[in-house]
Amino acid sequence: MNLSILLEQPSKKLALFGSSDKHLRMIRESLAVNIMNREDEIRLSGEPQQVAKAAAVLDQMQRKLRRQDFLSPEEVGDALKSAQKSDERSRDGEVDVYSKTAAVKPKTDGQKRYIEAIFQHDLTICVGPAGTGKTYLAVAAAASMLKRGEAKRLVLARPAVEAGERLGFLPGDLQAKVNPYLRPLFDALHDMMDFEQVKRFMVNDVIEVIPLAFMRGRTLNDSVIILDEAQNTTVAQMLMFLTRLGHDSKMIVTGDDSQIDLPRNERSGLIDATQRLTGIKGIAMVELLREDIVRHRLVQNIVDAYEKTNRDNARND
Repeated sequence: MNLSILLEQPSKKLALFGSSDKHLRMIRESLAVNIMNREDEIRLSGEPQQVAKAAAVLDQMQRKLRRQDFLSPEEVGDALKSAQKSDERSRDGEVDVYSKTAAVKPKTDGQKRYIEAIFQHDLTICVGPAGTGKTYLAVAAAASMLKRGEAKRLVLARPAVEAGERLGFLPGDLQAKVNPYLRPLFDALHDMMDFEQVKRFMVNDVIEVIPLAFMRGRTLNDSVIILDEAQNTTVAQMLMFLTRLGHDSKMIVTGDDSQIDLPRNERSGLIDATQRLTGIKGIAMVELLREDIVRHRLVQNIVDAYEKTNRDNARND
């Protein structure tokens, strides 16, 4: 595996590399990876897992250099130990994201199957009720792949469909109008990495959070692409989105088929896709249930109450 990492602060290259490249030698010898320096770029090559660890070490070193001008060999050693511990956590089911304050770990068997499906398939479609972690775990898995160098970009999309409201009546320009629809994606991102890192990744086009309509005409390679609230896509929109999948990319589609805000005569692209694509190799279908709800305990009761009402109405019809 080959991976290129841009230097955040080329002026601190000496501090990052160490005297006579001592720090780079420590990484090379500890992780058995090849490291080459090309102007303002570091190139790593070797076994994928080891390259990912080296990338995590360099990321931690560069973050330290945002607050200081010098790195000691002890600090480099601590970064190496942290990368090894992070790898052990991932084997225990935890998802390795940028944030060090809290681990992201599946809390139910359904969530564990969901995470495994994402890492093992190029396209994962997940359907489940509110509170099951569909979006949160998708963003966590994507952040992990970005950190490990398994993807170069993260693209998060949502359809801008109003739940009983009208977009046109919201104040502001187009960006101000669509931001409320994208807010849940930003909230999940900020749990995975600090604000400055999100901002820097967005400025450098490493992370893109956009309305679904902006995906038309694009092909996304080396990316993790997430479509959230997919129950509110039309069949044509879903086809458009799914055909954006490029080489060495992964796609995750999430939605709740009980919260469709489309006009009554419009078929949901999510429901259509789950029926059309079942059984195709490389595509995982995951259904999360009420038992997978991990929000406040009342959320489970609320979901149950609405499901009961829907069943009673269906019987009466």
